[in-house]
Amino acid sequence: MAPTSLRDVRLDFFRGLAMFIIFVAHVPGNSWAQFLPRAIGPSDAAEWFVFCSGFASALAFGKVFEQQGLWLGTSRILHRVWQLYWCQIAVFLIVAGSCVAGTRWLATQDYVVKLNLTRFFAETEQGILHLLTLTYVPNLFDILPMYMVLLLFVPVVMTLRAIRPWLALAFPPALYLTARAFDWNLPAEWWSDRPWFFNPFTWQLLFFTGFALGRGWIRRPPFTAPWLALAAAVMLVLLPLNFDPIWQNVDWIGRLSDAHLWMIEKTDFGPARYAHLLAMAFIGLAFVDRFPDVLRWRSFEPVVKVGQQTLPVFLSTLVLSWSAGMFLDVVGRTALHFALANLAGFALMIAVANITGFYKSQPWRRPRHKLADASAEAPPVARAAAAVGGD
Repeated sequence: MAPTSLRDVRLDFFRGLAMFIIFVAHVPGNSWAQFLPRAIGPSDAAEWFVFCSGFASALAFGKVFEQQGLWLGTSRILHRVWQLYWCQIAVFLIVAGSCVAGTRWLATQDYVVKLNLTRFFAETEQGILHLLTLTYVPNLFDILPMYMVLLLFVPVVMTLRAIRPWLALAFPPALYLTARAFDWNLPAEWWSDRPWFFNPFTWQLLFFTGFALGRGWIRRPPFTAPWLALAAAVMLVLLPLNFDPIWQNVDWIGRLSDAHLWMIEKTDFGPARYAHLLAMAFIGLAFVDRFPDVLRWRSFEPVVKVGQQTLPVFLSTLVLSWSAGMFLDVVGRTALHFALANLAGFALMIAVANITGFYKSQPWRRPRHKLADASAEAPPVARAAAAVGGD
């Protein structure tokens, strides 16, 4: 199997897996959430998503900068950010509308209050203004705004790369350290000092790590025994950081709580999250390299398909997860109902991915006798590029 093909299948698979995990994590009161990766360390699906998005952005946008120049590369980025902006507005309005409908029709609880949208509806003029300027970023709607800012950093990094290659590699860690030292972030509410839940000035470090790997600016360590042992040791050492009973019940460890929170902080992307994600990714990729045909199994095809269409699937997870929570409020949270809610969500995510793939193939442009081939897979590199940068 060619390295390029294998690389892209891995990218699709891990992005798809992150989408399923994000859905499970976003369903309110979901018992399946206890089995997510965050149970084995500080990082979770958000880190997977950002890291893989950086890698995919290198494939989708990096080549445009290198072949077409800074102006066209920047234009391509701005076009994508414009698309993401309207996706953010639309999905917020859809979920906010579902909260109103659920409150009126289900009579189980006030979903506007539950999602903390009360101030938005009470002060609509202010709410609309701040929503459109992204100075109102409520919880659940915080990933896309971060991703938009990360993409806007791409022209900066590519410009630095054109000046001196080492500047492009130095910029992300320098910005990370500066942002953490001076508490840089963006406002998330007009009535409080709450910042964005995902600080783009710090999370860009992970994004551009994936980007640099995708462009070949840095190389991953070889899959040798010493490196694998080091990655396993990092995961083992960081495992207790997410185990609250240790920090709450052991006095001398509890006194380290400030350092502990600094290490695992999600908003400002604590360094333990970075180390844990890299270690976990290294071990996962080593396994896939050792058994390269595993991701070709038919049982993994739905995950790969979801990974090829991450934007529409991600938007659907925000709606589906909240709807699944309403369903559980009505029928009760039993093992059977959890299974129904989660499996139905998975099925609908896969359906969204397949429908999106069908429309992206533009079967109406093909001769009538070739419509049966409309869903044929595109080349792996094209799939990876389309997943992030496609129209």
